[in-house]
Amino acid sequence: MHTNLVILAGGASSRMKKQVGLENLSAEEIAQANERSKGLIGVGPNGRPLLDYLLLNAKRAGYKNIYIIIGEQGDLFKEFYGNETKNNDFHGLNISFATQYIPEGRVKPFGTADALYQAVEQYPELNSQSYSVCNSDNLYSTDALLALRETDCPNAFISYDRDAMEFPLERISRFAIAKLNKEGFLLDILEKPSADVLEEYKDSEGKLRVSMNAFKFNGELLYPYLKNCPVHPERDEKELPTVLLNSLKDNPDSALGIPFSEHVPDLTAKEDIAEVKEYLKKHYPELNWEN
Repeated sequence: MHTNLVILAGGASSRMKKQVGLENLSAEEIAQANERSKGLIGVGPNGRPLLDYLLLNAKRAGYKNIYIIIGEQGDLFKEFYGNETKNNDFHGLNISFATQYIPEGRVKPFGTADALYQAVEQYPELNSQSYSVCNSDNLYSTDALLALRETDCPNAFISYDRDAMEFPLERISRFAIAKLNKEGFLLDILEKPSADVLEEYKDSEGKLRVSMNAFKFNGELLYPYLKNCPVHPERDEKELPTVLLNSLKDNPDSALGIPFSEHVPDLTAKEDIAEVKEYLKKHYPELNWEN
């Protein structure tokens, strides 16, 4: 089983920075939402960031080497998790940072596939190993992270039951859905699905499956597709689902959807802050790094 986890934290957080009027947020919370990367917003009972809880679950799942992809202005991550670029010890985790640089002529980062490509160029050892990848603004469970370590399939992703996600229906309807064959291998990912196609995307259990960017990749197999990822014509970004689907054209049945039925706390916009705080208060009353 691999012990490498790559965390995507270099995005622009544009939806979090949108101005909204919310009475349940303090001035400090609004300031953090406007200024910090989403995973660093202090939502824990002790004011610690969401990323602490993701790292805690990763440690419990058996990960050892953590690679956090940060933006060019990501110095605050080093204040929380270690001043060195490589090999910081944080509660027994070995934390290194990769920087996602913005190409000349662009204002925003070039997407999740570009982030991962820059990371494996800075840490080429990943291209001969397996590793997991996830977002910094979602709290994946220990069980889900462990399932990515345990699978024998070269590539995999956590395939969430859409009906088990505790989000408003309008928000869930915007999630991309995955099409799997009867053995559970990925065939397609559909962004912003319309209601008329949902039936044909149900899996063998009659469930609609959602990807929340929790992947396991074989570094050697994925690298050429990562390097040559095309730009999405509408969103003008290089995206990890594109990389995975392109690899499937040459390597069918190489990406397994691992079924899970649970909620995934998501810190995308200011409206999510109070909800995530309540979730952590209930499920993580204290950060216990020893168990």
